[in-house]
Amino acid sequence: MTQVAMTDVTLFLREFARTRRDTGAIAPSSPLLARALTRYVIPSPGRARAVLEVGPGTGAVTRRVRASLGALDTLDLVEANPRFAELLHRDYGGDERVRLLTGLVQEHELGSYDTIVCGLPFANFEAGTVEDIFGRLLAALRPGGTLSFFAYAGMPPLRRVFTTGGARERTLAVQAVVGRTLDRHRFRTETVLGNLPPAHVHHLAPVAPLLAYAG
Repeated sequence: MTQVAMTDVTLFLREFARTRRDTGAIAPSSPLLARALTRYVIPSPGRARAVLEVGPGTGAVTRRVRASLGALDTLDLVEANPRFAELLHRDYGGDERVRLLTGLVQEHELGSYDTIVCGLPFANFEAGTVEDIFGRLLAALRPGGTLSFFAYAGMPPLRRVFTTGGARERTLAVQAVVGRTLDRHRFRTETVLGNLPPAHVHHLAPVAPLLAYAG
């Protein structure tokens, strides 16, 4: 492992311990998970593509996205954690194709994108926040665009079993929002065993043209 990669992992683990609810993941995405999440970031020579990554963290997936960018393509990164944002600025601030937006995705007016990759820990949010974010991201897709996100395999039933009271109600409400979104928009799911922990990657596409999201 390179010194830079080791530094990224150390930062990730430190932030997970400090802001577990916001960070969500317990380790950076593996190369196999990154490959699945970027399945539809497809090069298109001669045509400008716009890509959005929400919650890039230390950039484990970003590195793969950037490697696929052509000269005319653009990549927007939305990162709420200021320490992760500082790291991303260090790594990508000199690339004119990459724009870094700090803060919550709900705080920004998004453009329109061919591909959106999302690494947010939806299971840690309130149901209304999850519904809001999905609405914004799906509405930001161009015709034929895709939204890809992941969830850890086996976690939903564990959360239902080991949470009680208000936490259980919140868990069930969030899982209901995610379930409805998948039922309506999912066209493919991949299981990635080579990740810590194993994960399901869901690929979505709007079932019909969506109006501009009003929040």
